[in-house]
Amino acid sequence: MMAAQLLFIGTTELMLIAGIALLLFGGKKLPEMMRGMGRGISEFKKGAKEATEPFEEVKTEIEGAKKDIDEVIKE
Repeated sequence: MMAAQLLFIGTTELMLIAGIALLLFGGKKLPEMMRGMGRGISEFKKGAKEATEPFEEVKTEIEGAKKDIDEVIKE
């Protein structure tokens, strides 16, 4: 339940976090860090998609086989 609450960050909280990050890392370093974090998230999403593709293929095959079985049963 707590993890779900962390996803709902309001505008004020987001501005506070951005302000603290700006103070900690400075104006020059912050864009570089955000760019790196964006690339990291992009790579993570790509890896997650590649990891789930085989499961989706198997799921599709199973659904097709189920339809075939249902057709045989109806006959």
